[in-house]
Amino acid sequence: MHPVFLSSLSPFLAWLDIAGVAVFAASGALAAARAQRTIVTFCFFALVTGTGGGTIRDLLIDAPVFWMHRTLPVAICLTVAALVWMTPQRWWSSRAIDWFDAVGLAAYAVYGASKAISAGVPPLPGALMGVVTACFGGILRDIVAGVPSIIMRPEIYVTAAALSSGLFVTLSMAGLPSVWPAAIGAVAGFALRALAISRGLALPAYRG
Repeated sequence: MHPVFLSSLSPFLAWLDIAGVAVFAASGALAAARAQRTIVTFCFFALVTGTGGGTIRDLLIDAPVFWMHRTLPVAICLTVAALVWMTPQRWWSSRAIDWFDAVGLAAYAVYGASKAISAGVPPLPGALMGVVTACFGGILRDIVAGVPSIIMRPEIYVTAAALSSGLFVTLSMAGLPSVWPAAIGAVAGFALRALAISRGLALPAYRG
């Protein structure tokens, strides 16, 4: 990616990073709330969900694991966990986890792809790193919670992350200026995931 583009986009990407951590942490804490767990479990779920995808991305692209060198991501996860812990469960709809996940998915897919490409990863694997960043926190949350993972259900999830990261990389490589590739990618991925949640959109399953 052109260094001038990265420079002009970096403040917006920083906000996408914070948003991704916060909303994924919220979805993790809500999973603990649904299971009526302790505050320790709330914090653990928030940390695993908020940092899981980014941790795997950084390990794969041979970058320093982001939350090991910055206080903010861990602080955000713990703060969100405490806030969810202090609120009654009736405040949260039964699909709150899905909606928090949708926001995190779109934000983190774009941010993950941008970080991978800025580290020298080629466009196609860079887009895949966006998908990894967006999806693995939720997958880890479901594994720890002992519930069926979202990727084992037919509804659109990984596809929405791929749309976000794919559009971001494609439009960036085409030379679209400023924040437009990130904004378009994030909005498109969220819109697709929102349709999947509200309308039950799903990919066709294998029939043999």
